Order: sequence, then C-alpha cells, then structure tokens
Amino acid sequence: MVLNPREEMNNKTMNGYQWFVIGICILLNVIDGFDVLVMAFTAASVSAEWGLSGAELGALLSAGLFGMGAGSLFLAPWADKIGRRPLILLCLLISGVSMVAAAFAQTATQLGAMRFITGIGIGGILASSNVIASEYASSRWRSLAVSLQSTGYAIGATIGGIIAIALISNFGWRSVFLAGGLTTLFMMVVAYFALPESLDYLLVKQPKNALERINALAKKIKITPLTALPTVTIDTNQPKTSLGKLFNGSLSFQTLCLWMSFFFVMFGFYFVMSWTPKILSANGMTTEQGVTAGVLLSAGGMFGAALIGLISSRIRIFYVQAAFLAITAVLIILFVNSTAVLTTAFILALLLGTMANGCVAGLYAMSPSIYDADVRATGVGYAIGFGRIGGILSPLVAGAFLDSGMSSLALYGYYAVAFALAIVMVLSLSRLKNKQAAQLQFNQAPSA
Repeated sequence: MVLNPREEMNNKTMNGYQWFVIGICILLNVIDGFDVLVMAFTAASVSAEWGLSGAELGALLSAGLFGMGAGSLFLAPWADKIGRRPLILLCLLISGVSMVAAAFAQTATQLGAMRFITGIGIGGILASSNVIASEYASSRWRSLAVSLQSTGYAIGATIGGIIAIALISNFGWRSVFLAGGLTTLFMMVVAYFALPESLDYLLVKQPKNALERINALAKKIKITPLTALPTVTIDTNQPKTSLGKLFNGSLSFQTLCLWMSFFFVMFGFYFVMSWTPKILSANGMTTEQGVTAGVLLSAGGMFGAALIGLISSRIRIFYVQAAFLAITAVLIILFVNSTAVLTTAFILALLLGTMANGCVAGLYAMSPSIYDADVRATGVGYAIGFGRIGGILSPLVAGAFLDSGMSSLALYGYYAVAFALAIVMVLSLSRLKNKQAAQLQFNQAPSA
C-alpha cells in the first residue's frame, strides 16, 4: 500500500527525470561557483589597478560572502512560503544583473556593493537548489544527489578560473564579471523552462492547482498519482515563526550543532579558496601560478563532492564527514609547507581542494535530513547563513593578520584548527541523530 508520494519516491529506483532535476540543480551551482570565486581570481588585478591594502582586498572578498549570508538568512526562508522554484528564479535575476553592474564599477566601494547584492542572490539559490536536489532523490541516493549538486560549485569555480586567466590577459578583469553576469541571466531562462517545483512543497503547502501539479510530476517520476490532496495536520503547539520551529524541543541542540559545523567549515574553506592565489603570488609565485593553484583547489572539489556522496551511500554521512574534516586539516599544513616546490604544491592543492570541497558537500548532504519539509529550506538556509558568518570573518581576519606580518605557515595553521573543531560538532550531531532514531524505534515498538 502506498502511504504517500514522498514515501513511494523514497523507496523507488530513481529514474531519468529525477536525475534531470538534480542535473539542473548542478548547473545552478556551476553558475554560483563562478559568481562566488570570480573575486578571488580577479583579486590580484583589481588590487593592482586600485592599489588596495590587504584589509581592503579582504573586505572585497568578504562582501560577496556577507551578501550570501544575508540571502541565506532572509531570502531562503521564503522558499518555504512561495516555493523553491519562484525564489530561485528571482535570485538568478538578482545575481545576473549585479554581476553585469560589477563590470562597470569605478571604485572599490561600488564593486563591493555589487558583490554584496550578487551574494544575496547566490545565498538564496544555494539553499533552495540544495533542498530541491534532496527532495527529488530517493533515500539511498539522497547524500549522493546533494553531493553531486555541490560539485557544480567546484565545476563553476574551475571553469571560472580558466576563463578568468584568458579574459584577464586579453580584456582585463572587468570582462570576467560581465561574462559571469550574462551567463547567470541565461541560466535564469533555462531554469524558467526546465526547473520544476518541489514535490514536498506541493504536498505540504498545497498552493493553487497543487493536485494537478503533483500528478503531473508523479507521471514524470513514475509514482502513483493522487485522487485527492493529503490532509495536512497543523500542530498548534509549535512556534509560529520559522526560526522558532528550528529550536523547538530536541531540535534546538541539533540546530546549534549544525550551525557551528557550517561556521567552522566555512571559516576554513573560504580562507583556503579566497586567499590562496594572492598569498602564493606574494610568496614568490607568479600571478598565473597562484591562480593555477586556485583552479586546482576548485578542480579537486569536483572529485571531493562526488567522492563523499558515493562513500556516504554505504557509510553514514556523519562519519564520512568527520574523516574528511580530519584529512583536510592535515593537508592544509602540508600544503603551506610545500610552496617552494611547484609540482608538489600543485598536487597538494588538488588533494586539498578535493577534501575541503568534500567537507562543504557533506554539510549540504547532512542538513536537509535534520528538518521536516515545512521548514526544510528555512533550516538549511539559516545553517548556511550562519556558516557565511564564518566565511565573512575568514578573509577579513586573514587580511588583518597578513598586514600585521604573520607568516603564511602560522596563518594556515590557525585555519586548520577550524576544521578540527568542526569534527566535534559533526560527531555531536551524529550522536543526537542516533539517540533520536533509537527513541523513535522504541516508541513504535509494539507492546507485549
């Protein structure tokens, strides 16, 4: 007996349409990866043109991350109210227009403002596309689906770095922003025609024509159509606000552990991804070699996100995530000690990118499983938004430390500690989920 479409989709073999939807989410992240790290790849050129200090450049690198935090906190929750699809389309428009405007910035302040606005759009896209990828996957392949969706970020960053090298050499740094903006607007058109609404959203929120839309999706997914909409039970004891629901009862400590996991990982990740090209250039490499190392960090992410997803289809995602975090911390120390030998530095950059991007993909794979459908986008959005606080602080802290004369070895060492602290949060979250599952099993056990 089919209990509901969600239950049936959880247990069926995934078909081509489900993977197609996940493929669209991957493309959305490709655009986001380009748009996010375009500042890192143009940092040296922008700094040279305007004579920026380390702190000023750090502020520019953080502007986009600050916007992403705002988008995750204030835009992403609207996906639980108006739908995942409409919010993604709006955010693509915001990101595309601001990227084009950034190409015409005449001062660092103007560029920073456009980076902030671009970040707002990206924040909404990342949270919503992550949720859609999760909601269109079956139980077995959910971690892989979300992890593959995360590979789009690394693909976009890698392609962006390659394109940036060619465009900066021939047309200057402004052309990189223009190319990213036009591509983002093109992706908005693609999403308008190809991206469906979330089945979970339609089942829980039941907007206009929900039954017809659910059955149209059921036909494509090849699950049993509904004859009537399911009854939605409203718990009057639950908090009224979305944020309040995230801290309701036993969910509160899980939310805190998830938030801190995102904070520590984003703090370390955005330092490695944002500052590495500039630091390597300052330590004797050419600008091209520094950007190449940055591209290799991003290229490694294509493998890391897929790798953590494949492993977690057999081993619990929390344990895989803890292992990835530990290896990343070690690789950060090895990488900063290898810069004197170019080949070794490039190999370690690839490995570090693999593991660091895998850590981020693991967080995205973990987070949807914490929350129910009615607050899932809100929960994921707030977790990502809290993580962005770490991402915002990261380049600013690094810029201040570099201006004070701190060595690269000491600086990378401090950021390795962030990944180590994240291990504690992830294992704590795993213990809470185990306890919750055991309690649920006990409650459902038949009485003697």
